[in-house]
Amino acid sequence: MAETTGESTGSRRAYRARRGSSPAPGGPGRAGRNLPAAVVVGLVLIGLVVASLLIYRPLFVLLVLAVAVVGVWELDHALRVARYSIPLPPLLAATGLVPLAYYGGPSALAVGFGAAVALVLLWRSVGPPENSLRDVAGGTFIVAYVPLLAAVPALMVAEPDGALRVLTYVLVTVASDTGGYVVGVLRGRTPMAPSLSPKKSWEGFAGSVGLSSVVGLLAFVLLLDGPWWGGLLLGAVAACFATVGDLAESSIKRDIGIKDMGTLLPGHGGIMDRLDSLLVTAPVCWALMRLLV
Repeated sequence: MAETTGESTGSRRAYRARRGSSPAPGGPGRAGRNLPAAVVVGLVLIGLVVASLLIYRPLFVLLVLAVAVVGVWELDHALRVARYSIPLPPLLAATGLVPLAYYGGPSALAVGFGAAVALVLLWRSVGPPENSLRDVAGGTFIVAYVPLLAAVPALMVAEPDGALRVLTYVLVTVASDTGGYVVGVLRGRTPMAPSLSPKKSWEGFAGSVGLSSVVGLLAFVLLLDGPWWGGLLLGAVAACFATVGDLAESSIKRDIGIKDMGTLLPGHGGIMDRLDSLLVTAPVCWALMRLLV
């Protein structure tokens, strides 16, 4: 047992070193980010989303598919540090849920998710029996966390006004992150979950809810021709779920012993470090817009 623990600890240290746990050149800000790099990368990502929505909606689906593939790879690689042995091919195949949702709708997505989980189970069953239950559970978690949730924006964009719905969903989620960051840096005093995310504060959470609610109201009225109170509701709920998503990924990273899921996005970390709130808010935004618009 001591030998196994030592090997696991060593692999985690090596993983942290590869992921760049030390501060990035240029220096992180008070909230732990390289702010200029984070702003530039964030604007580029939003620009790609908007451009794909305006040019050709299937192009947006292709963009989400590419992001889901990278996210699955990052999460699988991170869990291997915690000594999970999850088969990667069925996980990558599960990213096909994104185009399946766009072309087949919610029913096809539900059937596809069941098939993806079954594929993970069958693939792992031909391997050694040790830790097979844990590996299957880990694989099911990845399928549900990344491909399934990433497929929900594809459901949104398939609607007649899908481009505007996706834009609303992105805007309220980004507003939640931005409001929480700005208010947390300027006024954050009361830790929300110090064991998971020491820099996240209740004051920052109030900023998330406030800005997301205002943006939701404007988006509902100006983009979707929906009731103003529905926009307030969407923004407030999205901010709550975005915060849960952020804390959930922080919990995963702390359990594994890493700072970031990757290094692909300067100022943000990996793709999964940017998707944590977007993935969790997707289902609630989709459901509320279907109900209220």
